[in-house]
Amino acid sequence: MKRNYKFIISYDGTRFYGWEKQPGKEMTIQGKLETVLSKMTNAPDDSPVSVIGAGRTDAGVHARATVANAILDTDMTEEEIQVYMNTYLPEDISVNEVRICSDRFHARYNALGKTYRYTVWYGISKPVFDRKYVTVLNQKPDVNKMRAAAQFLIGTHDYKSFCGNKKMKKSTVRCVDTINIEESGNYIRIYFHGNGFLQNMVRILTGTLLEVGYGNIPVDSVKEILEACDRQKAGPTAPPQGLCMMKVDY
Repeated sequence: MKRNYKFIISYDGTRFYGWEKQPGKEMTIQGKLETVLSKMTNAPDDSPVSVIGAGRTDAGVHARATVANAILDTDMTEEEIQVYMNTYLPEDISVNEVRICSDRFHARYNALGKTYRYTVWYGISKPVFDRKYVTVLNQKPDVNKMRAAAQFLIGTHDYKSFCGNKKMKKSTVRCVDTINIEESGNYIRIYFHGNGFLQNMVRILTGTLLEVGYGNIPVDSVKEILEACDRQKAGPTAPPQGLCMMKVDY
């Protein structure tokens, strides 16, 4: 019997080329999920299982609780599906929940908001056990300046200056309603919440805020960078390993 299933998934993106399945690249999150589910349901080669994800994370980016859905033709229970997936998926992907959902549920189009966290670390020692999940800084940024600059980035704006896709033809207007910057010991964690994010957007926002923290970009200039709608005006794209998708709202 065909039903629509919703999955909550965690993954360590270190070894992967990102979420989206790509020709000639075996190591993608979507690709691994589809391979396992197609095998589980004995789907024909010309009609494999298609998995829809809430967002397309970049290569090296992690997820703590992303959401996906797929139509499956199976008599297995939700728990049996979860056990099967976690048995055959690689150790850096975990299916934390499997639930039958409405036939109309779509992990991407029904998402109302997403929370991302970017983590940086600074200090004279090394974050040995977190090294795959943080970006190590050479100097400590001024967090108060970063917080002041972040206020210019909150709201509904055209974020073209913070989009890594130069050929983007669709609207680059998004709503970012929260940017919280927390400091704890040697860690700085930046939380972004919005209704959607452009390609590389969180990483470019982070790179720009760090440049403000270093004193390379004046706080007030962030407003001008936003209004310029020019990627060249913004800061660098922060490395992928510090980024993690934390939650998807429905």
